[in-house]
Amino acid sequence: MLPLLLVALAAAVYSSVGHGGASAYLGILSLFGVPPGEMSTSALLLNVLVAGIATITYARAGHLSIQLIWPFMVTSVPSAYLGGLLHVAPRVYTLLLGTALLAAAVRLWWTPSERPPKPLALPVALVSGAGIGVLSGIVGVGGGIFLSPLMLLAGWAGAKQTAAVSAAFIVVNSIAGLAGRAVRGALVVGDLWPLVVAAFLGGLVGSRVGAYRLPPLHLRRVLALTLLFVAFKNLRIWLGSL
Repeated sequence: MLPLLLVALAAAVYSSVGHGGASAYLGILSLFGVPPGEMSTSALLLNVLVAGIATITYARAGHLSIQLIWPFMVTSVPSAYLGGLLHVAPRVYTLLLGTALLAAAVRLWWTPSERPPKPLALPVALVSGAGIGVLSGIVGVGGGIFLSPLMLLAGWAGAKQTAAVSAAFIVVNSIAGLAGRAVRGALVVGDLWPLVVAAFLGGLVGSRVGAYRLPPLHLRRVLALTLLFVAFKNLRIWLGSL
């Protein structure tokens, strides 16, 4: 029962900011002894479900912009597929990821609530999408933890538009990562249905709160706290590997 409650809570918190919650699911499943191969596949599948719910909810609320999302998707989808084919040692990656997310979380917390959006820098978006896609496929996350702070700190979108774009981005990248894992025979799924139900309910509640209830400033700070949690988790893993 405890894993289900934790997954539901993680889905609610992450979906409120347009994320799927894969990093949280990885942490939760690891606490209960789920094998690594099964753990990463399950996290990506739950990611697709929760981020999909968030995408639909934010789109219905009028926050999803196709003009903002397509440049990232064009390069991220094939890159996420390639990343899913790769198997690399995570030690250096966890250090870099934890440090980057820690800096992004601190910066987001102190950024003014909303600013007039700047035009999207197309070359930067294309290159960023490719880099985020590779990392997403390798690690087993959808990439929202990278895309959200980039969009907000660059001033390309407000908090709710960023959440909507991140959710859609996470769905396609998670599917591409799963496809890569399937090709290399690493798509291992255990008894997932109880977790699916828990994640569905949590994602439904969280995405509606984020899309309709939370003011933009509060949404940004929930995102900052979420990034902070993931940053400390990665840094703790890196310290444990020394």
